[in-house]
Amino acid sequence: MKIADSDGRRIDRKERFFVFEGYTTGMSDWSVHSIPDCSDKTAVITGANSGLGFEATAELARNGARVVMACRNIDRGESAREEIEEAVENASLSVRELDLASLDSVRSFAESVTESFDRIDILCNNAGIMAVPWSETEDGFETQFGVNHLGHFALTGQLLGTLAAAPEPRVVTQSSKMHVSGEIDFDDPHGKESYSRWEAYAQSKLANVLFAYELDRRYGDVVTSVACHPGWAATNLQRRAPEQMGSRLRIALMKLANRLIAQSAEKGALPMLYAATASDVEGGEYIGPDGRFQIQGQPEKQESSSRSYDEETAAQLWELSKEQTGVEYDGIEIEA
Repeated sequence: MKIADSDGRRIDRKERFFVFEGYTTGMSDWSVHSIPDCSDKTAVITGANSGLGFEATAELARNGARVVMACRNIDRGESAREEIEEAVENASLSVRELDLASLDSVRSFAESVTESFDRIDILCNNAGIMAVPWSETEDGFETQFGVNHLGHFALTGQLLGTLAAAPEPRVVTQSSKMHVSGEIDFDDPHGKESYSRWEAYAQSKLANVLFAYELDRRYGDVVTSVACHPGWAATNLQRRAPEQMGSRLRIALMKLANRLIAQSAEKGALPMLYAATASDVEGGEYIGPDGRFQIQGQPEKQESSSRSYDEETAAQLWELSKEQTGVEYDGIEIEA
């Protein structure tokens, strides 16, 4: 059953052309029909009202999971919930407000979830923005670094205790092939001295992978932490920056590229769903589509960029993220 808007819930993957790394592991037959029964699981998905988050929410709910839809806009979240409930019988969904551009909102959301649920089995750090013009979050962070990385770092830390209460909890962090061209600028992480919207995006996506791997190194005995990317999937994400810039030409080009190159949001959600539910997933892995240039295809285990495996950079980013967000991971941090 097709649930998504065919015109365009689209995502952040204009970057697939940079990446020719990866290896195939024989998962090419994996699909939504491979998702195991999730009737005993509670999942939290950020950005659940559209695109990949919407598709992942629908499929986890279809397989019995209770899904907390973390959405910046409550009205859009409720509309998405109603759409899924019309298509998925007995879907168990809860819409909660979460603005990753606000540490106060992250804190309020985490408190609400921990009060409502004894445990969280799956956390999908999925929401993101791509290549937007310069702006800052309410906490003074460059918006892409703040939303894509720091907001999810803070959220994961504040939910870690509730995750640890589950028997086999997983944290899945959505990245992009654009992470390959990313580099963490520790001297100017928020682009205050110079700003390139694409470089800032690539930095935030590299930060996603570094965080996923470092979380596994520090807390692998508590949670299974995995990174993933969707290839190039047709969602709304690619359209937002051109809309903010008032560029009709860029909007038209993005629509054309999505029709010619991108896979559907349903297919783009498969790596995240595999990472969240497949029985053979191990911490510190990276999942993406198996097609040419990893733009389309079925989910497989892949290698991320060489920078993403740099443990010194990951540890330095972890300390920066703690300092910026004030989140100490509930005082149970394990020394790196």
